[in-house]
Amino acid sequence: MVMAQLPDGEPVPENGILPESALAGFGRRGFGVYLHVPFCASRCGYCDFNTYTASELGGADIDGYLDAIEAELRLARGIVPGRPVDTIFVGGGTPTMLSPAQLCRLLDAINATWGIVGDAEITTEANPESVTPQSLRQLRDGGFTRISLGMQSASAPVLRILDRQHTPGRAPQAAIQAREAGFTHVNLDLIYGTPGESADDFDESLDRATGAGVDHVSAYSLIVEDGTRLAARVRRGELAAPDDDVAADRYLAAEQRLTKAGLNWYEVSNWAADEQARCRHNLLYWRGGDWWGLGPGAHSHVGGVRWWNVKHPKRYAQRLGEGKSPGLGREILTADQRHIESILLGLRLAEGLPTAGLDLARVQPGLLEVKDGRATLTLRGRLMADAVVRDLLT
Repeated sequence: MVMAQLPDGEPVPENGILPESALAGFGRRGFGVYLHVPFCASRCGYCDFNTYTASELGGADIDGYLDAIEAELRLARGIVPGRPVDTIFVGGGTPTMLSPAQLCRLLDAINATWGIVGDAEITTEANPESVTPQSLRQLRDGGFTRISLGMQSASAPVLRILDRQHTPGRAPQAAIQAREAGFTHVNLDLIYGTPGESADDFDESLDRATGAGVDHVSAYSLIVEDGTRLAARVRRGELAAPDDDVAADRYLAAEQRLTKAGLNWYEVSNWAADEQARCRHNLLYWRGGDWWGLGPGAHSHVGGVRWWNVKHPKRYAQRLGEGKSPGLGREILTADQRHIESILLGLRLAEGLPTAGLDLARVQPGLLEVKDGRATLTLRGRLMADAVVRDLLT
């Protein structure tokens, strides 16, 4: 997990050591590793992730990045116990700017640090134009079990507005190639609500995604983030701001079309063919598990302690080269904060929340379904999930 803007927090000790209380129940709810690859060939106009093009790296390079990740792993092994890893998620940026051999080198380093369970879920994100049938086979042979491809849209005009580099048909083609390479679990990411996108455009995106035979689709409403090129264009009046009512219509279309294709929602923005197709790594986040975030700007969480690394790859490598933790800040969550997060995250899941301790009378009728002692969002409730959380926490 990584964010563009890092929060405030207390300093991380130079040795990165965690309070004993954080390690008391380590790994009981799963242990994952997030690996952030901060490199991109170009920057998409809507993206505010912690990513860097070649001209922005300030002397940092991929070889130095690989060495720094391995240095952080050596540090991490002395901080958390040698509990094998259940899930690994390589995100970015564009992870597949690294070669399959380089990505597999990092998997080997994680395995050497903690071990990896035999049935681990190991995911990499990829831009469709950055993979080939050969590289996909190499990734699968090297241990990756799941791939998530950034499709975003099947409309050429929408892709241009988002500054995506691939053609409309490339993402579904890459998904088919991934399945042919041996990936059982293939995800396509969609974005809806882009200025200028029509209902027919989004229907075509859904058709192309489901037609590729994937077992997982993620669909997110476009958010215009401050500081992005897209935000500047909206501010200048070149593009209209996304419309909430349009976004709701798009979500309802996604629910209808994806369900018809055999993909069922298990988290507000995610649909999967069956339980095995669900992203176990993201479920670990939503269920409050433990994970170590490797790389510049990456966030970690162990036993109620959350911390985040310095953002720039050069500074990240420098700190590790000096034998210091790359952690910039951290927060030790109180019991109340952890309770709030459990509601905020757990309510997004189709499994819902236990009703014990919840004042459901505060929630507008029709937004929650209660069954067998659990409260789950209805379809209308999913459209108003943030409001439901506010009602439950007021």
